[in-house]
Amino acid sequence: MTDRPLFLPDSHAHLDMEEFDPDREEVLRRAREAGIAGILCPIDISSARSVATVLRLAADNPDIRAAAGLHPHQAKLDSPALRDALRGLASSGRIVAVGEIGLDYHYDFSSPAEQKDAFRRQLALAGEAGLPAIIHSRNAGRDIVDAVRGERFDRGGVLHCFSEDWDFAREMIDRGFHISFSGIVTFLNAARLREVVARIPDDRILLETDAPYLAPVPYRGKRNEPAFVMATAARVAALRGLAPEDLADVVSRNYARAFSL
Repeated sequence: MTDRPLFLPDSHAHLDMEEFDPDREEVLRRAREAGIAGILCPIDISSARSVATVLRLAADNPDIRAAAGLHPHQAKLDSPALRDALRGLASSGRIVAVGEIGLDYHYDFSSPAEQKDAFRRQLALAGEAGLPAIIHSRNAGRDIVDAVRGERFDRGGVLHCFSEDWDFAREMIDRGFHISFSGIVTFLNAARLREVVARIPDDRILLETDAPYLAPVPYRGKRNEPAFVMATAARVAALRGLAPEDLADVVSRNYARAFSL
């Protein structure tokens, strides 16, 4: 154990959301003071506001990178025009990944059929662009694997805010994906997930806030923000028997590799 400061990235934070409008610059200041060295912000490609906000953040802040995609909740909005906009961001080099995309069978904002179609189209687009994918999965592990296999998608990426089982994690690791853990690992009822945390290979683990959602203990009930990823890191380090600074080194290397930074 050393006394050197920790620096690690937040691999998924929705800083474009209205919850951050009153104090976005203060949120970034607190993140940097806490040791957050890099933030990945996904764009909701169906929202002009999200596109403008994240691209401005990325342009003004070298430590912020952008991704873009159509979330499964908005899958019913999928259209050639939106895919063209996504393709344009990819070809311009303004995004480092396609996402978040995926499947969510917990909510029914878009039907499973609409979600599957939008997911596979965006996987194909990511493959054509040579970009990794940031995948949202909720109660959908088998269909996620089937889509990745069916599209022969081999660019890897991230299973973000992971909350499913070891078998799903292992299959996606075998397909080149990283597994990103959020504040859920600190929740009282997350024993199964903590078992997964302990089993993930060092070179496949990432951490995130998914801000403004899922604030970790001891911030439960508050708006989440990138600085709070340090609380998740402390729990994950303990679960893996690592010094916090060693986990930070591992996560930082994985973040750079996952997004070719």
